[in-house]
Amino acid sequence: MTPKRAKTDLGSAHVFLTGATGFVGQAVLERLLSQHPDTRVSVLIRGKGSQSAEHRVRQLLKKPVFSKWREAVGEEAAAEAFAARITVVDGGLTSIPQLPSDLDVVIHSAASVSFDPPIQRAFEDNVGGAIGLYEAVLASGSDPHVVHVSTCYVGGLRKGIAPEASLVHDVDWRAEFEAARQTAKEVELASRRPEVLQKFIAAARAKHGKQGPQAVAAAAEASRVEWVNDELVSAGRMRAQSLGWTDVYTLTKAFAERAAETMWGQAGHTLSIVRPTIIESAFQHPFPGWIDGFKVADPLILAYGRGQLPEFPGLPDSILDLIPVDFVVNAIIAAAANPAPKSEPEYFHVASGASNPIPFHRMFENVRHYYTEHPMPKGDGHVTVPNWKFPGERKVARDLALAKRWTGLQELAISRIPSTDRTREWQAELAKTKAGIETLQNFTDLYRAYVQSEIIFDDRNTRALNAALPAKLRDDRGFDVERIDWDDYLQNVHFPAITEMTNAYRRRKQAATRIANRPQTPKALPERSDVVAVFDLEGTVVDSNIVEQYLWVRSSGFRKAAWPGEVARLLGSVPGYLRAERRDRGEFIRAFLRRYSGMPVERLEKIVRRGYADTMRRHTSADAIARIKEHRAAGHRTILVTGSIGLLAAPLEHLFDEVVGSTMHERNGVLTGYLAKPPLVDEARGAWLRRYADEHGINLSQSYGYGDNHSDLGWLGLVGNVTAVNPDAELSREALRRAWRIVKWKSGGSEASRDVMASASTASAATPAAAAAASASPAAPAAAASPTDSPAEEGERTPE
Repeated sequence: MTPKRAKTDLGSAHVFLTGATGFVGQAVLERLLSQHPDTRVSVLIRGKGSQSAEHRVRQLLKKPVFSKWREAVGEEAAAEAFAARITVVDGGLTSIPQLPSDLDVVIHSAASVSFDPPIQRAFEDNVGGAIGLYEAVLASGSDPHVVHVSTCYVGGLRKGIAPEASLVHDVDWRAEFEAARQTAKEVELASRRPEVLQKFIAAARAKHGKQGPQAVAAAAEASRVEWVNDELVSAGRMRAQSLGWTDVYTLTKAFAERAAETMWGQAGHTLSIVRPTIIESAFQHPFPGWIDGFKVADPLILAYGRGQLPEFPGLPDSILDLIPVDFVVNAIIAAAANPAPKSEPEYFHVASGASNPIPFHRMFENVRHYYTEHPMPKGDGHVTVPNWKFPGERKVARDLALAKRWTGLQELAISRIPSTDRTREWQAELAKTKAGIETLQNFTDLYRAYVQSEIIFDDRNTRALNAALPAKLRDDRGFDVERIDWDDYLQNVHFPAITEMTNAYRRRKQAATRIANRPQTPKALPERSDVVAVFDLEGTVVDSNIVEQYLWVRSSGFRKAAWPGEVARLLGSVPGYLRAERRDRGEFIRAFLRRYSGMPVERLEKIVRRGYADTMRRHTSADAIARIKEHRAAGHRTILVTGSIGLLAAPLEHLFDEVVGSTMHERNGVLTGYLAKPPLVDEARGAWLRRYADEHGINLSQSYGYGDNHSDLGWLGLVGNVTAVNPDAELSREALRRAWRIVKWKSGGSEASRDVMASASTASAATPAAAAAASASPAAPAAAASPTDSPAEEGERTPE
């Protein structure tokens, strides 16, 4: 029973605190330091990355929650008190080292903060954490008063009054814990079954095949891991609902309570269980509006303010049970100072729904009013927030399903058309639309139980404990929810606090975006000799592909009478080439270059030097030439790379330090149609670039890459400065995701042709650029031939 006159001071108690880096834990620690000066506090914190546990604790003192206390006592005194009164216990809940034997109070506030984690993770964090803690306390020889911080929602799916008492259920929590672990093992094994892996591989190959086999493997494994996570999340959700709980979070918190009762509260020790509802920003302490990150209701509030929630499936009369964080902390400290009788746990609902309820429709009215008066920025204007009609869950679900189908069709259509500035705008808008739909779906799934709740949490024990506090201390250390004017708190304290956090995040994001976008602004390239600028040929430097290059060759070397037949045969082969190109760019190149079978090398060289060269120069981008010159002026090594025959890039070789391409096999001076070695595309090009960098001392993180095709991702990701040039739909989408520079280079013309010729004239006075061994010409240049020279006889070729 709660005493008639409650204690307010913990005296010289030695307090062990878990979750000190969390929202509630920080506030508890601040209260202990500022208003219980004789206490000693041991905090359980694990080192994180390169930060030791001690460093993480020292960093806590810099947090805003301690600012008022630091100002009151002075920075130096605060640092001294922090160092003198706090002891770091380096460990986690499942690996707690030996604890001190003189603990007086244990405040267990650590827990998973996710509502929908994979089933085994929820059990490990919440149930396993409680077990680890109480085993360690038992092993220490201490007999402290334990304050176990839980949540009101452990009651599960129910209606009506929820009492402040032990939960009524007969679920074997130990068996459920073991079953969760077994489920994780089974799902992992299932994800490795051949038929399941085949689906991942097929999907990955369809999307990433052009990037190469390692990209396919990485994507397939990522899909497997995602599948495992989704299956385990679903397993947790379904198991919770099958047992009568809203989600796996509330299920495992309920089991953690039962572990606390079984291992401590009913075993001759003292236990108090404090159950808060939805914890939000401080009412007054350490200062009004203090909050550390977005809490349960905040993402919903902000999503509405951004106009992302046109409607929502909440019940207007459902109680959205909010409680300020300082009320929760005050209740925890009061419970800690007033232990229950041994083996008779006490329960406290720190809630507002029974004594000062705020129904969902009133919460909505407050949110709408605030964001109408203080609209969030959007472009050059502001967001106009919607007016919810509360149409019910079924209609919202139908609208969501329809929106998903429509955006899926739009995404498919955009992927099938050429990438332009306009299609990239469509992609960006579609990405925003999809994100909005996913946001609404996630919020619907996450908040359904909380905005459709018909539970009222009885708070008689909590009100009695508050009433037992000395009257003069209740304003500061009390937790009487009837004091809260919800309209004032929401409009003048909570909404401004979370909006300011949003604005601060937006300012940081805008600053980061400005920095990221600086390369978009033309500026001089840094002069250095340890970088390369690698340019893809087809679609990047020239507005052509290997099919067009073949037609240029044939148009310069065919008799006019033979030309229509060759075009007809080529058109008949196009469907097969397209299928090969979608599967694997290397496969397409091998198949297409077979068309050169039977062509004399000498004749190809003559054609390339004559009409073909003129055509390529006309198709070379003036923007590309300008960029190449900038790199060379900065001392960068420029390399042109093509998956096609290196010889076909000869008209542009004077622009580059090296030309790297494929070499075709020849027999007796005639091309056989086979490559001398695999084409330098996708991941092969990446492997070549890594080796080239090692051999020549190149700093890839400072180097540059220019590509246009999804298949270029295999090597573009290796350099620090990527430019997607007139990218296809897939590369455009990835470039947007990675914040790569996207440019539109104009196609060639007479101006570009003059630039190329002028560059050639300038280069002729210097030593010609040496082609890489991989792109060495198959024969020395021969005398010019007539453009009307015919190729080998038809029978000498091996068409596809």
